[in-house]
Amino acid sequence: MYISIDGNGNVMRAGKLAAAAAVLAALMALTACDTDKSAQGSSKGTANAGPKVVAPGKPGEPARTLSAADAARAGRDDTPNSADFTYIQMMIVHHGQALEMTKLVAQRAGTEPVKKLAERIAAAQGPEIGAMQGWLDTHGGARKQSGHDHAAMPGMATEAQLAQLRTAKGKAFDELFLKLMTTHHQGAITMATDVLSEGNNVLVEEMANDVVAQQTSEIGRMRAMS
Repeated sequence: MYISIDGNGNVMRAGKLAAAAAVLAALMALTACDTDKSAQGSSKGTANAGPKVVAPGKPGEPARTLSAADAARAGRDDTPNSADFTYIQMMIVHHGQALEMTKLVAQRAGTEPVKKLAERIAAAQGPEIGAMQGWLDTHGGARKQSGHDHAAMPGMATEAQLAQLRTAKGKAFDELFLKLMTTHHQGAITMATDVLSEGNNVLVEEMANDVVAQQTSEIGRMRAMS
């Protein structure tokens, strides 16, 4: 007969030993089952949590970490504010002066690079004016900015400067055109940067970002040509 010693130092016969082994096996099986269920529950909890989304705060406010569901519920309200309307109304006028200047290039410029530059500016800003006018129509805004001195907008050429440009020709025209248009672009970038910090509409933000990117690149070209 087989015997064994229990934890208390007592002798156990084979029958009792077998019974004890069976109980131990059953306990181990139950423990394993509970562990599996716990792991499955943890896995489901992780799956339900989903990825986290970092939501940028408004200027001066910290970013927030949200679940994907919370981020979807907290969708941004992009209702246009006064900064959006003012920017669009002013930029239509601002672009309009740029087109007025580019119209003089074909007959008065002295070099081909200046002519090509003017063509690119006109090709970009003409459609942008149309898009901005469409935005105003959609959001019920007036196409003209009332009560604002357009000559005071950043980068705008004065009437005296425009008159000088209209009479210049060849090299003198090229130099003055590049000088005035560089300043004009810098003013547009200033306006776009302002609305990016003060505006609220997503579409206006996209248009302003396009202005910053495109006109920064063109300023680089004009400085290289000067």
